[in-house]
Amino acid sequence: MRRSARAGAPRRPATRFGRRIPLRGLRVRLVVAFGLVAALATTTTGALAFREARNGVLQQSQDTVIGQLRAQVGRLAPELAYPPSQEVLRQFAADVARAEPSGTWRVLATYRGFSETSVPDDPFDELTPAVREAVGSRLATVFQRVRSGGRTSLVVGMTVTFASPARLPTPSGIQVFLTVPQISEQASVDALVTAVERATVPALGIAVLLALFAARGVLRPVRALRRATRSIAEGHLDTRLDVNGSDELADLSHTFNETAAALEQSVAELRAMEARARRFAADVSHELRTPLAAMSAVTDVLDEEAARLDPDTATAVRLISEETVKLARLVEDLMEISRFDAGAAVLHLDEIDLAESIRRTLASRGWSDTVETVLPGPDELRGRVDPRRLDVVVANLVGNALRHGARPVRVRLSAGVSAAVSAVIEVTDSGPGIPEDVLPHVFERFYKSDRARTRTEGSGLGLALAEENVRMHGGTVRAANRPTGGAVFTVELPLRRDESPRENPS
Repeated sequence: MRRSARAGAPRRPATRFGRRIPLRGLRVRLVVAFGLVAALATTTTGALAFREARNGVLQQSQDTVIGQLRAQVGRLAPELAYPPSQEVLRQFAADVARAEPSGTWRVLATYRGFSETSVPDDPFDELTPAVREAVGSRLATVFQRVRSGGRTSLVVGMTVTFASPARLPTPSGIQVFLTVPQISEQASVDALVTAVERATVPALGIAVLLALFAARGVLRPVRALRRATRSIAEGHLDTRLDVNGSDELADLSHTFNETAAALEQSVAELRAMEARARRFAADVSHELRTPLAAMSAVTDVLDEEAARLDPDTATAVRLISEETVKLARLVEDLMEISRFDAGAAVLHLDEIDLAESIRRTLASRGWSDTVETVLPGPDELRGRVDPRRLDVVVANLVGNALRHGARPVRVRLSAGVSAAVSAVIEVTDSGPGIPEDVLPHVFERFYKSDRARTRTEGSGLGLALAEENVRMHGGTVRAANRPTGGAVFTVELPLRRDESPRENPS
């Protein structure tokens, strides 16, 4: 049955306060991008709207003031005595100021070097030289916004003209300047700023919400793809993704499904080939045991008679006997490897004295006088292990050191970090050591560092069998080179107490 990526998938690790979100994750980047775009769009739109609204408010106020000033001056100018005296100018300025009922206008009237204001002793500080120069050089109405004393004022200037018979305006030499505080306009502008600010915050909030929804929609298939990838990495090759829509993410999901299907088919074929190979090796090994048993019996008899044979025949007989022993050992190793591959190997645990077990291993193979030992005293280090498999581990490591290293070969047994937790077995030799490029492969089956060498004294499976037996106990085995020369193999076995036998987990 096909496994869905939504069911039984590993969950993302969570912190104490909730799901952990990477600061550089796609969700955060999408939210930040949407937020920046929304902030830029909102700021730009708000700035443009504010500018247009502000210009509209100020333009309306300006046009109103200029229109009122022109109408008042046009009404009062024909009644002026010409040339005007200072008293006439003062009265003219006061009359122009009265055009605004609220009394906010302040007027300055000038004529040939003297001036009068609508408010006595008014310094008229808002009037700038630029406005004076502009009014003196043209007949058009001139205006300028001036900020003084923390407030903004509108300054308007114009030249009083008389109508001539040719119907062309003739300058009278009288100039009128008006300043109007723009308090109400400033209040309107401030209200616009507040409105824009109040609109910006909700706009940003809505943008963030939209970003979260968009990120959720984008990340949902991405998260499903991640879960499916993890599921396949865990060995569930039947995992597939639901393909929805026709966008790029749907194409990615479809491609993933095709890749997963191809991978599942390839792995199934490889597993079938591996199973056939294992079955073939097991069958061959099993079939070879019967003729090998007969051959071994015959060679034993021949070994006993070799002393009475001529030298050439005796040499041939001994060679056949040695090769038969090697072949029998290879078949036994192949059978053992087949049991490991099939998951049929079983531990038979027994609490033993580890040091005594190592002594028996060395004595049974005639290595007691050849191999140096550093072992604890009787019953100092005990543990529940499989005695037969521990014997295989020690024998294979010591045999490898004797064949490929140099004497002295030493076996050391000691307690681990805590004597109640593990035991450490070290097998060292004084040979040239293991080449660096060979170290990663020493536990591989049938691996040979010298490709030109076709024959070895061992089966090529000794170290692989040692590793499998150590791993079956839940321990580790490592190969390295000593700084002083030679190789060292280190086995660390957990010491179990009151534990029943268990099957091979592989």
